[in-house]
Amino acid sequence: MVDKLKKDILKVAGKNLKSRLIVGTGKYKSFSETAKAIQASGADMVTVAVRRVNILNKKKPILTDYVNPKKIIFLPNTAGCFNSEEALRTLRLAREMGGWKLVKLEVLGDKKTLYPNMIETIKSTKILVKEGFKVMVYCTDDPLLAKKLEDCGASAIMPLASPIGSGLGLLNKVNISLIIKQAKVPVIVDAGIGTASDATVAMELGCDGVLINSAIANSKKPILMARAFKDAVVSGRNSYLAGRMDKNYFAKASSPTKGLI
Repeated sequence: MVDKLKKDILKVAGKNLKSRLIVGTGKYKSFSETAKAIQASGADMVTVAVRRVNILNKKKPILTDYVNPKKIIFLPNTAGCFNSEEALRTLRLAREMGGWKLVKLEVLGDKKTLYPNMIETIKSTKILVKEGFKVMVYCTDDPLLAKKLEDCGASAIMPLASPIGSGLGLLNKVNISLIIKQAKVPVIVDAGIGTASDATVAMELGCDGVLINSAIANSKKPILMARAFKDAVVSGRNSYLAGRMDKNYFAKASSPTKGLI
């Protein structure tokens, strides 16, 4: 079992990740805090909102001043895009800026729920895959649509646990489990995770990883919370690999009953 755990690497589009925790870089008080949280989390990959990257004012600090993209994998995303055209333009810009081909696609439906617009998401996925992108896709927890995205060539499926930034945790374990059982690409829960125990539950279901931003950045002590998520993901993964005991409707004594006086 020890050897198995040592070799337990998450593979996404040809990238090998030792950590199954992906961390977002938004909402922190400063880039310094962002960097410290990433380090505490042990994450190998972080998401970066391309539309919010400073590329004009050279005097202002940028994320790469604090986080080395040669040591941490940057995953450009389309946060803030509400249609296919915006998302495609954003990721093409990311490729021009930094040569990134591994990207995270999210096309939102409206500003109130930030739910994925799955029609636009599927349309965008097809185009990006044809253009040579490796696409990790934010989506609803609908198993049929998740399968459709995989058939379109998605490199990873990223169903929401609950609405972005809500902190409500994993609301539909059944649907997430169905997505996991049918998927042949990594399933990474994205959005709505509120605390470390939520991540553990997701990993125990068999998710390949979790993406966390708000739950760390909006906590009272982000560095400590990042460390908590690191431990939670490892704990949940180990629990999944160990295999939980069967559930029983009646009690079953844990002590031997033979030879009782």
